[in-house]
Amino acid sequence: MPNNQISPDRDIEDNKILAAIGYVWILCLVPLFLKRNSQFTQFHAKQGLMLFVAEVVGWLIFWIPLIGWFLWLLVIIMAVMGIMSALQGRYWEMPVLGKYARRINL
Repeated sequence: MPNNQISPDRDIEDNKILAAIGYVWILCLVPLFLKRNSQFTQFHAKQGLMLFVAEVVGWLIFWIPLIGWFLWLLVIIMAVMGIMSALQGRYWEMPVLGKYARRINL
């Protein structure tokens, strides 16, 4: 392994907290731009970015009783699951939004 690269295990261990922060609303931009060389952090930050976009778009429908509330609950559950998986050092791809997060090139 070249000297300028960090081992995957070390990358995960060093960046768990920052990766978890990526699921907290607009804070997804912090790890996205601060840890550009961390594959683990970028993975979670990009998913957090997609979740943030879904929240912003969702503001149009979250106020609708039952349907909107269910979608808001779904967003919260995905954020919590993302935070938990990041803190556990796991790669977890969110349903639906995860495939779009993989396409982001920053």
